Amino acid sequence: MSPEAASPQLAILQFLTSLQSPARILVAISGGSDSTGLLLLLDKAVKAGPHLKISLCAATVDHALRAGSADEAREVAALCASLGIPHTVMIWRGDKPKTGIMAAAREARYGLLATAATDFKADLIVTGHTFDDQRETLAMRGMRTEQVSTGIADAVLFDRRFWILRPLLFSTRADIRAFLKEQSVPWIDDPSNEDSKYERVRMRRQLSADAGMEKDIGAAWEERLALSSRGAEWLDRHFRLHGGLLGQVMPDGLRQDRVVLDYVLARLAAVFGGQPFVPGRGQMERILTFAPGSGLGRMTAGRVVFDLRRDGLYLARESRGILPLVLRPGEAGVWDGRFGAVNRSGTTIGVEAQAGHSLIPALGFNPRDVTGIQPPRVGAVNDSTMREEPPAPKDLGALDSCDEHRNEGGLGRDLPKGAWRRAIAAAPVLSAEGTPLSEESARRVELTPYFAPFDRFLTRFDFIFANRLSAVFATAPYARLPLRSIDGKTI
Repeated sequence: MSPEAASPQLAILQFLTSLQSPARILVAISGGSDSTGLLLLLDKAVKAGPHLKISLCAATVDHALRAGSADEAREVAALCASLGIPHTVMIWRGDKPKTGIMAAAREARYGLLATAATDFKADLIVTGHTFDDQRETLAMRGMRTEQVSTGIADAVLFDRRFWILRPLLFSTRADIRAFLKEQSVPWIDDPSNEDSKYERVRMRRQLSADAGMEKDIGAAWEERLALSSRGAEWLDRHFRLHGGLLGQVMPDGLRQDRVVLDYVLARLAAVFGGQPFVPGRGQMERILTFAPGSGLGRMTAGRVVFDLRRDGLYLARESRGILPLVLRPGEAGVWDGRFGAVNRSGTTIGVEAQAGHSLIPALGFNPRDVTGIQPPRVGAVNDSTMREEPPAPKDLGALDSCDEHRNEGGLGRDLPKGAWRRAIAAAPVLSAEGTPLSEESARRVELTPYFAPFDRFLTRFDFIFANRLSAVFATAPYARLPLRSIDGKTI
């Protein structure tokens, strides 16, 4: 897993010896050269090293997007059977989207792989991404930003459940194919890999004509890991969470290094806005100009209202554009990218925003009373006399209240009235056919904070920050990497 091109055999040996054992590995295999090489390399190494206490299983995802995919899956199944490796075919069923097919296929693929891993009782998943894939990704991202990219991560936690590792990320496709030829093992060429309508295919052809186009990402990886650690320290020192709904950055936190501030505010914006990606560069420039400024006021970016006051910067989800979620008994889903919901009641329930709902809480409400959320850790607050606050102006660039305009009583005590109201307006409310759930039914619905930029796909580069954020929200920690070492360093 070292950012240096390595022979496939050496890369696999280093990977296996770094694993915590015993371990069961699910190999994602499409039948292409990269994944077939990965399977063969792992099989040979595992059989040659029984002391490693590692076993293999495999899964092929049939996306059902083209003729012949089912036949190819059967070929892979036959290969696995010849090696004595348990194998399953997972089919992507249902209607396929007209646009964004690559992203949708990726989402479906990893979801199906996670299901297969569960069925096989596997501890982790491995994929056959190579150094060629890394170079293509770096080149594509380089066309969109001047910032140094970390490229494809060597380890990603999927759905908080399974780590997906890429042991051949710094081995070349040519070396892998040379190994397969030595073993007299054929592979399947996916015709979509030659379809120039895909950006990756076009970039691949460009790179093949410019073989010297490489980037050393080792420094970028170290820098990103260090930034994640600094971001976690920043959370401890400068961030408070109120009621699981309202974030507060203390004034000192806004005066920290711009690189750290960029990192943490971008990810907090994604978390409070329920977005899987951080705001774009243009939006972040606006946020970074606004947040440390002396002009108090508000701005909206990435579905988040940033409310700058004398006692810091408050963050809350804006109440517009929040769609309801309907869950039948036994179903689970994610509401607004911010809360995971599991319906264990015997009735169909709806999750919708507090704003505009007939159930309006009084000041100082307890989120558990209305939403079923278990209140997480809340920063200490002091008594304060509440003053009436005038209605907020329509222009979010204007200041809607001063520091002394506070809430009184309950959880919202000593918080700016306008900021707390916005947080409440975006809070989830549970109902059945438009009627608020009874207390007994509400207890059967599990609501937990959901971090859109991390809970589906979390790279190891952001792990330290995400885990600290999880502690702030009083949610379960993320699963640790199933490795005893990375690049020879004990973890």
